Amino acid sequence: MIMITGGAFQGKTDYMKKRFSLTDDDIADGGRCEISELSKSRYIKHYELAVRRMIPENIDPLAFTEGLECEAIELNEIGCGIIPIDKNEREWREMTGRAGCIIAEKASEVVRVCCGIPTVIKGEKH
Repeated sequence: MIMITGGAFQGKTDYMKKRFSLTDDDIADGGRCEISELSKSRYIKHYELAVRRMIPENIDPLAFTEGLECEAIELNEIGCGIIPIDKNEREWREMTGRAGCIIAEKASEVVRVCCGIPTVIKGEKH
């Protein structure tokens, strides 16, 4: 598994599409697809949005993440900045961060994309 992370709109999806020769239809969108589809998907983008959707549905994001078997997961960095006042927003950020740690631990490679430039922070450069 490869984890692709970085800030919003930094080129993560473009990197994934180019690296694996994918189209938009090949990638499950965690903000839109059924949560059950994610466990069958080989490529996932916006996993942080999937985590957000799992919480009110009483799906344990950490247990779900542990069970994922896919080739690549894209996850926006959302933990930087001011801590939200809203309890639900804080819970979402915490669960997303913890899910990201699980993904990074399981991943053979972690790539951070900033301004369209990929930097390997775990694993071999290819």
